[in-house]
Amino acid sequence: MTRNGGQLLVESLVALGAQKAFGVPGESYLAVLDALHDTRGKLDYILCRNEGGASFMAAAYGKLMGEPGICMVTRGPGATNASIGVHTAMQDSAPMILFVGQVGTDMKGREAFQELDYRAVFGTMAKWTVEIDHADRIPEILSRAWLRAKSGRPGPVVVALPEDMLTSMTEAAPLSAPLEISEPAPDRASMDNLRRLLAEAERPLIMLGGCNWSEGSTAAIQAFAEASNIPVAAVFRYQDQFDNSSPVFVGEMGVGMTPHIRKLVKQADLVLAINNRFGEMSTDGYTLFDVPQPAQTLIHVHGSDLEIGKVYRPALAIQAGPNAFAAALGEMAAVRGTWSAWRSEARQAYEKGFELPDLPSPVDMGKVCAIMRDKLPEDFILTNGAGNFTVWPGKFFRYGPGARLLAPQSGAMGYGVPASIAAKVACPDRTVVCFAGDGDFQMNCQELATALQADAQPIILILNNGIYGTIRAHQERNYPARVSGTTMDRNPDFVALARAYGFHAEKVETTGDFEAAFDRALASRTGAVLELVISPEALTPRQTLSEMRDAALRAKETA
Repeated sequence: MTRNGGQLLVESLVALGAQKAFGVPGESYLAVLDALHDTRGKLDYILCRNEGGASFMAAAYGKLMGEPGICMVTRGPGATNASIGVHTAMQDSAPMILFVGQVGTDMKGREAFQELDYRAVFGTMAKWTVEIDHADRIPEILSRAWLRAKSGRPGPVVVALPEDMLTSMTEAAPLSAPLEISEPAPDRASMDNLRRLLAEAERPLIMLGGCNWSEGSTAAIQAFAEASNIPVAAVFRYQDQFDNSSPVFVGEMGVGMTPHIRKLVKQADLVLAINNRFGEMSTDGYTLFDVPQPAQTLIHVHGSDLEIGKVYRPALAIQAGPNAFAAALGEMAAVRGTWSAWRSEARQAYEKGFELPDLPSPVDMGKVCAIMRDKLPEDFILTNGAGNFTVWPGKFFRYGPGARLLAPQSGAMGYGVPASIAAKVACPDRTVVCFAGDGDFQMNCQELATALQADAQPIILILNNGIYGTIRAHQERNYPARVSGTTMDRNPDFVALARAYGFHAEKVETTGDFEAAFDRALASRTGAVLELVISPEALTPRQTLSEMRDAALRAKETA
């Protein structure tokens, strides 16, 4: 049987298990779009409004589902717009494949219309960048791309598709089934050494991250940690991967790191790091561990040898996938020590972190989060982009075994809205709530049309304080009372905008109005956008904007 390259690509994607593709159409991959006409209900094309939004959706889908999120965009401008999602997927260690159109093979190297050298553009941004120049090789390269995106440290792969290759006829057979690679498992000697080092420790700590966990795997780690009474901290924006109600969970190692977490890591004499890369945010700017030789005994467990020893030299390196390691740890007997009081103190500090003073704002987000914690179902999904407002989903919700947080380790503004739409596409029956600042929301608010068309409408909370909050905070700390470029004097009517896109929408002007408005949002069949009126003074949960400015001015006066 002969078929063109576009048909071969789509049939192979279906065989691999792809169910959704997010994209913006382009003439450079018309053959693929034509093939997708015949896969509705098996592989659906989610039509997006901007390639940046599409790539964010694919990155979030991969993070949520553990399978490569698929994004399809046209060449040149489409690819560069989509690059933000590739960068986000890489920093999140989320599986993703970006298919980009390319000029015909007979035009390459001439700077033809919209031509790009994708290996140069994405070379340091993706796990692998490849161009398929012959239709016969589509199954081979696609299989490799799929496995590359999922294995080791998961991440994004970019596949370029020359236009004439997609229209060429081929007798190559499509892939017939997905191929799974077993995770590397820890050997007995490594687990024996792990147990010995734990037994010698006085203040052990487990830090955990990554998104490629199988269902139930972290439960095995939880059981071991609870039996051994060892505290567990989640790395930046991965607190959803461990049951926050567990008495051993002590918080998140991320932006706005709490003093008790910083103290805990510094005081630990052993750190068992599972499935995490050592990023800037989870190490407080690489200050919690000495580079390259930490003072703490470091045990680093990761599925990719490229992550082990990349920044810190571990005392024990275990190349193992997170699920294989969790299974091995679940079989290990508890290790008991004298650290019970130390763990208990850390847990108490975590619990105390939910206590907040009244905030100087028409809508008090501390009280809003308390209301939401009582009303959300156990399997809620929260999403956010970037900004000071992300402290609320990041620090003031408890994530149980069924709950998820989709938040970018890359700190990308505009991620939250597309991520929430992707979550509703993947899990239409679950409650999905996006936290967005007024600036963050406007990065991708056009994707509300995608939500409307795909019947995937989440609840979106717009925390409107009229400023770019994170940058204003840095500005006041470094250049106090010299506001420049961070005030949004004119914003659209967010309620009218949301209603134009078919959403239920309300403006919430006081804390007392929020509960009833949120009930209506939960009941809405068309999703909801709630604009919350927030004072710029309530920029952080425990320090006002004026207090930041005054502290910075005093410091300058005494310098």
